[in-house]
Amino acid sequence: MTDEPKFLADCMLGKLARWLVILGYDAAFATGAETDDLKLLERAKAEGRIFLTRDTRIPEIQGLRKLVLPEPGFETQLKRVLRETGLKADPARFFTRCTLCNAPLDEVAREEVVSEIPEKVLELDTAFFRCPKCRRLYWSGSHVERTLCKLRKAGILEG
Repeated sequence: MTDEPKFLADCMLGKLARWLVILGYDAAFATGAETDDLKLLERAKAEGRIFLTRDTRIPEIQGLRKLVLPEPGFETQLKRVLRETGLKADPARFFTRCTLCNAPLDEVAREEVVSEIPEKVLELDTAFFRCPKCRRLYWSGSHVERTLCKLRKAGILEG
């Protein structure tokens, strides 16, 4: 969807941004070096992103949507972001973006990556994905079920 919200989280909400990425949403986050609030607000506005922060002193900027999330815990913050933006935790979207650089992943043939994956993973019946930006390789392993379990336990994912 082209009108789907994108996010920029300040450095206080890096974990939240990572979980939005895991859910398949475009969520950039500021590094510890990016601490200038006004520059972050300018970046969010220029990139058409919703600015996510815990800082209640961030000024309002015309044409920029921001969500102040003073709640502790990424689970509570994540539920609020989903509720406030009308987004859903859709398993079909999960793990479709790079958790390092936020780029959408490309599926790659097993034959192309066989020399890059552990022997144990070769036994799995799984698809492989590569980040076109940082080249990190992904596959569905035990971490996927642990992540889904965590989302269910937090009430973010049903079932």
